[in-house]
Amino acid sequence: MQTDEGEKLSRPLEAFPVLKDASTEERMNFRIGKFGDDIRWEELDEDIHISSFYDTTEPNPNNEVGLIFKRFPQLDIAEMAHYIGINKSLLCKYIYGIKRPSEERMQQIKHSLNVMGQELIAV
Repeated sequence: MQTDEGEKLSRPLEAFPVLKDASTEERMNFRIGKFGDDIRWEELDEDIHISSFYDTTEPNPNNEVGLIFKRFPQLDIAEMAHYIGINKSLLCKYIYGIKRPSEERMQQIKHSLNVMGQELIAV
C-alpha cells in the first residue's frame, strides 16, 4: 500500500489470514473505501484499515499455538476455531504468531484440543 505522501507500507499475508487463504483473483477484487483509508473485499467479507499496515509484528510460526498445529496438520483450522469458540482469522493469527493469546485463551485452546482428543478416543 502506498500513502498519499508516498510512504510504502506492506505486511506479510499471514497478518491477514482471510487474504492468505484467498485466491489471487479474489485478492485482486477489492475496492478502496470512501475516505481512502481502508480496503474492502466484498466477496471475502474482509476489511483492512490503513492502520493495520503500521503494526510491525512479524510472523513467528514457532510459537506454542503454531507448533501445536504444525504437529497435527490434519486439523481443519476453521473447524477447530468453531470448536474452540473463536474466529478463524484470530486462530490463524495465533498460529502464524501475529497475535499472542492470553494465558486464559491458551488454556481454552489446549482444553478444546484435549476434549476433542478424548472424544476421538471414545469412538
